[in-house]
Amino acid sequence: MTEPLNIGHSISKADAWFDDIQREQGNKHIRLGIFLNNNIVIGDIALQDIDWKNRSCSIGLGISKKEYRSKGYGTEAVKIIIDYGFNNLGIERITANTLEQNEGAQRSLEKCGFILEGRERKAVYFAGNRWDRLNYAILREESNTKRKL
Repeated sequence: MTEPLNIGHSISKADAWFDDIQREQGNKHIRLGIFLNNNIVIGDIALQDIDWKNRSCSIGLGISKKEYRSKGYGTEAVKIIIDYGFNNLGIERITANTLEQNEGAQRSLEKCGFILEGRERKAVYFAGNRWDRLNYAILREESNTKRKL
């Protein structure tokens, strides 16, 4: 299951969402900020819905402003967090979902080794339209981030 879109929260709802994130950090998910070298935060990345028994999770990524998108920051963050998931947490499968119109996310996931596994037709209502949700996944043995143990 992926996290729902959280766009336009009120301050109190955003604070409650942040408190929930902090409460579940390390148990249900690992959420990290994405920073530029000058310490400006431009987004966040997460391994979420961690299923410790089945050693699987999903990945979530958000780059806050359009000016920081399509510059490789998201791809670099994805590579780092899948390396962490596979090599430090023992995760074996990581999934990712994106909407059909988000071609940048699709390119980024594919550059990182994710494989398109399916399409949920007209599954998401967003911005006045119905969109297909694309389902991607990567397995530990498919990852270029494997370390020699």
